[in-house]
Amino acid sequence: MSKVLVLGASGNVGRPLVDALLAKGEQVKAASRSGKSFGAAEGVVFDYTDPSTFEPAFDGVDRAYVMLAGGYVESKALLIPVIEAAAARNVKVVFQSVLGVDADDSIPYRQVEIALENSGVPYVILRPNWFSANFHTYWKAGIDQGVIAVPAAEGKSSFIDVRDIAESAAAVLTTDKFDNQAFNLTGPEAFSYAEAAAKISAALGKPVHYQAMEDGAFCDMLKGVGVPADYAEFLTSIFYPVREGWTAGVSEAVQVLTGKPARSLDTYIKDHLADLA
Repeated sequence: MSKVLVLGASGNVGRPLVDALLAKGEQVKAASRSGKSFGAAEGVVFDYTDPSTFEPAFDGVDRAYVMLAGGYVESKALLIPVIEAAAARNVKVVFQSVLGVDADDSIPYRQVEIALENSGVPYVILRPNWFSANFHTYWKAGIDQGVIAVPAAEGKSSFIDVRDIAESAAAVLTTDKFDNQAFNLTGPEAFSYAEAAAKISAALGKPVHYQAMEDGAFCDMLKGVGVPADYAEFLTSIFYPVREGWTAGVSEAVQVLTGKPARSLDTYIKDHLADLA
């Protein structure tokens, strides 16, 4: 039987995507650094920096969800060889890109998209906005101290629930009706970090406020807690589009792909209250 390869299977999007594909009756290969299996999914070791892991991962696969796991910076250098490996085996690729990269062909993620578009295999590009899940992962330590401190100024983002990314990915991996298209994935409404902090504060019943930071101070803070310098600089740089208002748009793509409206930030907070507390 055909199989779907899911890169980053242990991550925020990968885990619910594996579950969604299994629920649809698909055979799944769950790729991660550890090679751990997830439920009925077959585990396979995958390392972006080690091409010798590509062949075992792609063996017996006819579709793949390709994304760059957290902690990596060199998206073009690491992902284009993966795209080429998929194309050499005629594997359909659903690529998790980043919202807004289509604005400039020189952006590394956009160059990966172009390589995929020119690869000759069926593809779908998904461009999610900022994850709601960041509040209980990246920003959780701050919330514990009552503050979300990021260099977003007053910029707004239409935060996307990772479950909606996963369900959108499962939809396009199990049909060809959306092939060779790109979709911006967003939540149903945009909020500033101050507004998001107020929602989280009300749900937790404790003070949580937003503190706007300068880029330099934010980058230094990340490095001070052990984030590698290159990744700290990357995380800092991606707040520029937020400040410029480029992440405030709202798309209906989740509804189009899944048949269901995107989950709201309020729904995310309610469903993840234990993670936020």
